[in-house]
This record gives sequence, C-alpha cells and structure tokens, in this order.
Amino acid sequence: MPVRVMLVDDHEIVAAGLRVILQAEHDIAVVGKASGVKEAVRRATELKPDVVLMDVKLSDGSGIDATKQIKEACPETQVLMLTVYDDQETVLKAVQAGAIGYVLKDIPPENLIRAIRSVHSDRTMINPVIARKLVERLAATERDAVLFNFRRGPGLTERELDVLKGVAAGLSDKEVALKLFLSEPTVKSHLRSVYQKLRIHNRAQAAAYAVKNGLGT
Repeated sequence: MPVRVMLVDDHEIVAAGLRVILQAEHDIAVVGKASGVKEAVRRATELKPDVVLMDVKLSDGSGIDATKQIKEACPETQVLMLTVYDDQETVLKAVQAGAIGYVLKDIPPENLIRAIRSVHSDRTMINPVIARKLVERLAATERDAVLFNFRRGPGLTERELDVLKGVAAGLSDKEVALKLFLSEPTVKSHLRSVYQKLRIHNRAQAAAYAVKNGLGT
C-alpha cells in the first residue's frame, strides 16, 4: 500500500510542484490538497491520509491550528510541517499541536521523500539546524533544577527518563533498546507510559518536551 499524502499549502505553484515530486515515487500517492484551515480539516477528515504535508501560513489562518484540529479528528494521521519558518517558537507550537516532523522548503526532494516515509513509520523528522537551535536555547538554563522539577512533576521513573533521553537524541526504538540493553517491546512499553504521564501523543512531542525541560543533548 502506498503512503497516502495530502498537501496543505495556499500557493498553487508550490502544491503543484510537490505533487509532481511525490507522484514520481511508486510508494507515495497524493490523495488530495487544501489551501486553508477549514478545508484542510474537512478534507483530512474525509480522506484520512497517512501523512499531511502542512505549511505554517494558510489562506485563512495558521497551519498549526489546522494541525491540532486534524490530530483531534484523525489521530492516526501524521502531520509533517513543510515551511519557510525556522524560529524556535513556531517549531515548538507546531510540535505541541501534534506535528511529528518539521522540515524547511529548501529541503532536497530526496530528503523530503525520506521524511515522509519516516513520519509514516512514526519516526520524528526535524531539520537538524532547527533541532540544534532548540537545544542551544537551553544552554544558559539551570538544567539541574529544571531536571529535578521535571522528574518530580510527571513522576517518570529513571528508566522512562533514559528512554525519553534517547527519543530526544533522535534514536529509534531499536537504537534505544541497544543502548539501554533492553528489548524493543520493553522500550515501546516505557514510551507508552511516558506518553500517558506527559499527556502527549507522539515522539516529536516527547522530544520537544524533553528538550524544553533540559533533557536534550
């Protein structure tokens, strides 16, 4: 089954170019497009795509708002932000809204294809430069105090913290398992517990939460 992708961008020429790039791949199918928030939510609810490629600025509002509404209506649909905005606040808001990935529009076509396949496999995909900016913002904070409050607040166990650190470092479940000498199912179990305690829904939100609270590398 091909990865079913919906495009959300208010620039027709951009959407047309993306369609050409994506439909050249045998395992990706573009099933629809939208240019505004209301249309995007309605179309996503109707089509239930595997992945939504979402711009931040839309014709009638914010792609971040659209992302939140789409994730509420279609929890299984993954949202990959594709935009020109690389500021930290926008990235954090997008991830907090439910986006599992965030890449810039200058991304090479082959890397965009790879990003779509990655988020479809429930793997976080964030532009390395953006990820580094998020981490650097924490450089001057009192990390020990933050970490103490972070542990105490959500009540994570030491092992859950270890797994969360791995996610924040961009490791897959398999890589975390190898690093911690655990089985992959055990890592998945710890991660589900982390999601529940932090009231989040995916790896991107977990990574953003960790970085924001001083667990980033």
